[in-house]
Amino acid sequence: MGGPGGGATGALRLVAAVGRLATVHQYGDPVGGPDEQQVLLRLSRAHLAAAQQAAVEAAPGMLPEQEVLDGFPIPRLIDESRAAQLLVIGDRGLGGVAGLLLGSVAFARGAHSACPVVVVRGRSDASDGPVVVGVDGSSLNEAALAFAFEAAAARHAPLVATHAWWDQFFDPATLPEPDWDAIVRREERGLAERLAGWQEKYPDVDVEPRVARDVPARALIDLSRRAQLVVVGSRGRGGGIRSLLGSVSHAVVHRADCPVAIVRSDNASGA
Repeated sequence: MGGPGGGATGALRLVAAVGRLATVHQYGDPVGGPDEQQVLLRLSRAHLAAAQQAAVEAAPGMLPEQEVLDGFPIPRLIDESRAAQLLVIGDRGLGGVAGLLLGSVAFARGAHSACPVVVVRGRSDASDGPVVVGVDGSSLNEAALAFAFEAAAARHAPLVATHAWWDQFFDPATLPEPDWDAIVRREERGLAERLAGWQEKYPDVDVEPRVARDVPARALIDLSRRAQLVVVGSRGRGGGIRSLLGSVSHAVVHRADCPVAIVRSDNASGA
Protein backbone atom coordinates (compact mmCIF):
# COMPACT_ATOMS: atom_id res chain seq x y z
CA MET A 1 0.00 0.00 0.00
CA GLY A 2 1.09 3.58 -0.44
CA GLY A 3 2.49 5.57 2.46
CA PRO A 4 0.34 8.04 4.38
CA GLY A 5 1.40 10.99 2.26
CA GLY A 6 0.32 9.34 -0.97
CA GLY A 7 3.81 8.34 -2.17
CA ALA A 8 4.30 4.91 -3.68
CA THR A 9 6.30 3.18 -0.95
CA GLY A 10 4.89 -0.25 -1.65
CA ALA A 11 2.46 -2.25 -3.74
CA LEU A 12 -1.06 -1.02 -4.33
CA ARG A 13 -3.65 -3.74 -3.89
CA LEU A 14 -7.25 -3.19 -4.98
CA VAL A 15 -9.84 -5.46 -3.42
CA ALA A 16 -13.59 -5.92 -3.36
CA ALA A 17 -15.39 -8.38 -1.09
CA VAL A 18 -18.52 -10.27 -2.12
CA GLY A 19 -20.25 -12.40 0.50
CA ARG A 20 -22.17 -15.52 -0.40
CA LEU A 21 -25.89 -14.87 -0.28
CA ALA A 22 -28.05 -17.13 1.84
CA THR A 23 -30.68 -17.18 -0.90
CA VAL A 24 -30.12 -16.75 -4.62
CA HIS A 25 -32.64 -14.92 -6.78
CA GLN A 26 -32.47 -15.31 -10.54
CA TYR A 27 -33.27 -12.69 -13.13
CA GLY A 28 -35.01 -13.56 -16.38
CA ASP A 29 -35.03 -17.23 -17.34
CA PRO A 30 -35.15 -19.28 -14.11
CA VAL A 31 -32.92 -21.89 -15.77
CA GLY A 32 -30.34 -19.81 -17.61
CA GLY A 33 -30.76 -16.34 -16.13
CA PRO A 34 -27.93 -14.82 -14.06
CA ASP A 35 -28.28 -14.98 -10.29
CA GLU A 36 -27.52 -12.18 -7.83
CA GLN A 37 -24.17 -13.68 -6.84
CA GLN A 38 -22.92 -13.62 -10.40
CA VAL A 39 -24.23 -10.09 -10.93
CA LEU A 40 -22.38 -8.88 -7.82
CA LEU A 41 -19.19 -10.61 -8.95
CA ARG A 42 -19.37 -8.97 -12.38
CA LEU A 43 -20.03 -5.57 -10.84
CA SER A 44 -17.11 -5.99 -8.45
CA ARG A 45 -14.73 -6.95 -11.26
CA ALA A 46 -15.90 -3.95 -13.30
CA HIS A 47 -15.36 -1.62 -10.31
CA LEU A 48 -11.86 -3.02 -9.76
CA ALA A 49 -10.98 -2.58 -13.42
CA ALA A 50 -12.13 1.05 -13.29
CA ALA A 51 -10.17 1.60 -10.06
CA GLN A 52 -7.05 0.11 -11.62
CA GLN A 53 -7.38 2.42 -14.63
CA ALA A 54 -7.75 5.43 -12.33
CA ALA A 55 -4.66 4.38 -10.37
CA VAL A 56 -2.58 3.93 -13.52
CA GLU A 57 -3.64 7.36 -14.77
CA ALA A 58 -2.73 8.94 -11.43
CA ALA A 59 0.63 7.13 -11.19
CA PRO A 60 1.90 6.07 -14.65
CA GLY A 61 4.03 2.95 -14.47
CA MET A 62 2.15 1.52 -11.51
CA LEU A 63 0.34 -1.76 -12.05
CA PRO A 64 -1.85 -2.44 -9.03
CA GLU A 65 -2.92 -5.96 -8.27
CA GLN A 66 -6.63 -6.59 -7.93
CA GLU A 67 -8.72 -9.34 -6.39
CA VAL A 68 -12.34 -10.09 -5.65
CA LEU A 69 -12.44 -11.59 -2.17
CA ASP A 70 -14.89 -14.29 -1.14
CA GLY A 71 -16.59 -13.04 2.01
CA PHE A 72 -18.39 -10.10 3.52
CA PRO A 73 -16.61 -6.72 3.39
CA ILE A 74 -15.98 -5.93 7.06
CA PRO A 75 -14.24 -9.17 8.16
CA ARG A 76 -12.34 -9.55 4.87
CA LEU A 77 -11.03 -5.99 4.92
CA ILE A 78 -10.03 -6.34 8.56
CA ASP A 79 -8.03 -9.42 7.50
CA GLU A 80 -6.44 -7.41 4.66
CA SER A 81 -5.45 -4.61 7.04
CA ARG A 82 -3.18 -6.94 9.02
CA ALA A 83 -0.67 -7.05 6.15
CA ALA A 84 -1.12 -3.44 4.97
CA GLN A 85 0.59 -0.13 5.68
CA LEU A 86 -2.55 1.86 4.89
CA LEU A 87 -6.11 1.10 3.84
CA VAL A 88 -8.11 3.56 1.73
CA ILE A 89 -11.89 3.30 1.50
CA GLY A 90 -14.85 5.40 0.44
CA ASP A 91 -17.41 6.75 2.87
CA ARG A 92 -20.29 4.67 1.47
CA GLY A 93 -20.59 1.56 -0.66
CA LEU A 94 -23.15 -0.24 -2.81
CA GLY A 95 -25.96 0.69 -0.45
CA GLY A 96 -24.97 4.36 -0.29
CA VAL A 97 -27.38 7.13 -1.20
CA ALA A 98 -26.26 10.69 -1.84
CA GLY A 99 -26.35 12.61 1.42
CA LEU A 100 -25.93 9.60 3.70
CA LEU A 101 -23.23 9.75 6.34
CA LEU A 102 -20.37 7.33 6.74
CA GLY A 103 -21.26 3.80 5.60
CA SER A 104 -21.17 0.81 7.91
CA VAL A 105 -18.10 -0.72 6.22
CA ALA A 106 -16.06 2.47 6.47
CA PHE A 107 -17.23 3.02 10.05
CA ALA A 108 -16.30 -0.47 11.22
CA ARG A 109 -13.00 -0.46 9.32
CA GLY A 110 -11.93 2.78 10.95
CA ALA A 111 -12.64 1.40 14.41
CA HIS A 112 -11.15 -2.09 14.00
CA SER A 113 -8.41 -1.82 11.37
CA ALA A 114 -4.96 -3.18 12.17
CA CYS A 115 -3.41 -0.30 10.17
CA PRO A 116 -4.29 3.37 9.64
CA VAL A 117 -7.35 4.00 7.45
CA VAL A 118 -8.07 6.91 5.13
CA VAL A 119 -11.76 7.51 4.49
CA VAL A 120 -12.16 9.47 1.23
CA ARG A 121 -15.05 11.88 1.64
CA GLY A 122 -15.90 15.55 1.31
CA ARG A 123 -14.71 17.76 -1.55
CA SER A 124 -13.64 16.07 -4.78
CA ASP A 125 -10.85 18.67 -5.17
CA ALA A 126 -9.31 18.22 -1.70
CA SER A 127 -5.77 17.91 -3.04
CA ASP A 128 -4.17 21.08 -1.69
CA GLY A 129 -4.17 23.01 1.54
CA PRO A 130 -2.62 21.82 4.79
CA VAL A 131 -2.71 18.53 6.62
CA VAL A 132 -4.63 19.03 9.87
CA VAL A 133 -4.15 16.99 13.03
CA GLY A 134 -5.98 17.22 16.32
CA VAL A 135 -3.75 17.24 19.41
CA ASP A 136 -5.50 16.22 22.62
CA GLY A 137 -2.52 16.15 24.98
CA SER A 138 -2.68 12.42 25.71
CA SER A 139 -0.03 9.78 25.06
CA LEU A 140 -2.59 7.97 22.85
CA ASN A 141 -2.27 10.86 20.39
CA GLU A 142 1.33 10.04 19.43
CA ALA A 143 0.41 7.63 16.63
CA ALA A 144 -1.81 10.27 15.01
CA LEU A 145 0.96 12.88 15.30
CA ALA A 146 3.48 10.52 13.71
CA PHE A 147 1.12 9.83 10.82
CA ALA A 148 0.29 13.52 10.33
CA PHE A 149 3.92 14.67 10.23
CA GLU A 150 4.86 11.94 7.76
CA ALA A 151 1.81 12.72 5.59
CA ALA A 152 2.67 16.43 5.53
CA ALA A 153 6.31 15.69 4.68
CA ALA A 154 5.39 13.29 1.86
CA ARG A 155 2.86 15.76 0.42
CA HIS A 156 5.19 18.79 0.86
CA ALA A 157 2.27 20.41 2.69
CA PRO A 158 2.11 22.56 5.81
CA LEU A 159 0.77 20.98 8.98
CA VAL A 160 -1.85 22.63 11.17
CA ALA A 161 -1.68 21.12 14.66
CA THR A 162 -4.76 22.19 16.58
CA HIS A 163 -5.61 21.81 20.24
CA ALA A 164 -9.12 22.85 21.20
CA TRP A 165 -10.91 22.55 24.49
CA TRP A 166 -14.40 23.41 25.68
CA ASP A 167 -15.30 24.32 29.24
CA GLN A 168 -18.68 22.65 29.26
CA PHE A 169 -19.07 22.97 33.03
CA PHE A 170 -18.25 26.67 33.25
CA ASP A 171 -21.31 28.67 34.22
CA PRO A 172 -20.64 32.42 34.09
CA ALA A 173 -23.74 33.01 36.24
CA THR A 174 -22.30 31.13 39.21
CA LEU A 175 -18.51 31.07 38.68
CA PRO A 176 -16.00 33.91 38.48
CA GLU A 177 -14.65 34.68 35.01
CA PRO A 178 -11.36 32.78 34.50
CA ASP A 179 -8.23 34.42 33.17
CA TRP A 180 -8.71 33.16 29.62
CA ASP A 181 -5.46 34.74 28.39
CA ALA A 182 -3.51 32.80 31.01
CA ILE A 183 -5.29 29.59 30.06
CA VAL A 184 -4.50 30.14 26.37
CA ARG A 185 -0.82 30.75 27.17
CA ARG A 186 -0.73 27.55 29.23
CA GLU A 187 -2.33 25.55 26.44
CA GLU A 188 0.05 27.07 23.86
CA ARG A 189 3.04 26.02 25.95
CA GLY A 190 1.66 22.51 26.28
CA LEU A 191 1.07 22.24 22.54
CA ALA A 192 4.56 23.53 21.75
CA GLU A 193 6.06 20.90 24.05
CA ARG A 194 4.06 18.12 22.36
CA LEU A 195 5.21 19.24 18.90
CA ALA A 196 8.86 20.00 19.66
CA GLY A 197 10.23 16.49 19.17
CA TRP A 198 8.27 15.94 15.97
CA GLN A 199 9.44 19.27 14.53
CA GLU A 200 13.03 18.22 15.16
CA LYS A 201 12.39 14.94 13.33
CA TYR A 202 10.65 16.70 10.41
CA PRO A 203 12.45 20.06 10.09
CA ASP A 204 11.14 20.66 6.56
CA VAL A 205 7.49 20.55 7.63
CA ASP A 206 6.03 24.02 8.18
CA VAL A 207 3.97 23.68 11.37
CA GLU A 208 1.21 26.06 12.43
CA PRO A 209 0.17 25.47 16.06
CA ARG A 210 -3.39 26.52 16.81
CA VAL A 211 -5.07 26.75 20.21
CA ALA A 212 -8.78 27.48 20.46
CA ARG A 213 -11.46 27.53 23.10
CA ASP A 214 -13.93 25.55 21.03
CA VAL A 215 -15.57 22.15 20.79
CA PRO A 216 -12.68 20.00 19.43
CA ALA A 217 -14.77 18.25 16.76
CA ARG A 218 -16.17 21.55 15.51
CA ALA A 219 -12.68 23.08 15.31
CA LEU A 220 -11.41 20.17 13.19
CA ILE A 221 -14.48 20.14 10.94
CA ASP A 222 -14.09 23.89 10.33
CA LEU A 223 -10.43 23.40 9.41
CA SER A 224 -11.33 20.52 7.07
CA ARG A 225 -12.95 23.01 4.68
CA ARG A 226 -9.52 24.19 3.54
CA ALA A 227 -7.48 21.04 4.25
CA GLN A 228 -6.41 18.15 2.05
CA LEU A 229 -6.40 15.68 4.95
CA VAL A 230 -7.52 15.62 8.58
CA VAL A 231 -5.84 13.14 10.93
CA VAL A 232 -7.67 11.91 14.01
CA GLY A 233 -6.77 9.33 16.63
CA SER A 234 -8.78 6.48 18.03
CA ARG A 235 -8.38 4.43 21.15
CA GLY A 236 -7.20 1.03 19.98
CA ARG A 237 -8.45 -2.33 21.13
CA GLY A 238 -11.48 -2.88 23.34
CA GLY A 239 -14.95 -1.41 23.54
CA GLY A 240 -17.62 -0.76 20.94
CA ILE A 241 -17.18 1.12 17.70
CA ARG A 242 -18.22 4.48 19.12
CA SER A 243 -15.90 4.16 22.12
CA LEU A 244 -13.05 2.94 19.90
CA LEU A 245 -13.25 6.00 17.68
CA GLY A 246 -14.00 8.43 20.49
CA SER A 247 -16.59 11.18 20.28
CA VAL A 248 -14.32 13.70 18.50
CA SER A 249 -13.07 11.23 15.90
CA HIS A 250 -16.58 9.87 15.43
CA ALA A 251 -17.93 13.36 14.62
CA VAL A 252 -15.03 14.32 12.34
CA VAL A 253 -15.20 11.12 10.30
CA HIS A 254 -18.90 11.77 9.69
CA ARG A 255 -18.74 15.51 8.96
CA ALA A 256 -15.33 16.50 7.56
CA ASP A 257 -15.15 18.18 4.18
CA CYS A 258 -11.98 16.34 3.09
CA PRO A 259 -10.48 12.85 3.47
CA VAL A 260 -9.94 11.72 7.06
CA ALA A 261 -7.16 9.46 8.33
CA ILE A 262 -8.09 7.35 11.36
CA VAL A 263 -5.02 6.27 13.31
CA ARG A 264 -5.55 3.95 16.25
CA SER A 265 -3.28 4.28 19.25
CA ASP A 266 -2.00 0.75 18.65
CA ASN A 267 -1.39 1.24 14.91
CA ALA A 268 2.22 1.23 13.84
CA SER A 269 3.22 4.73 12.83
CA GLY A 270 4.52 5.71 9.45
CA ALA A 271 4.79 3.86 6.18
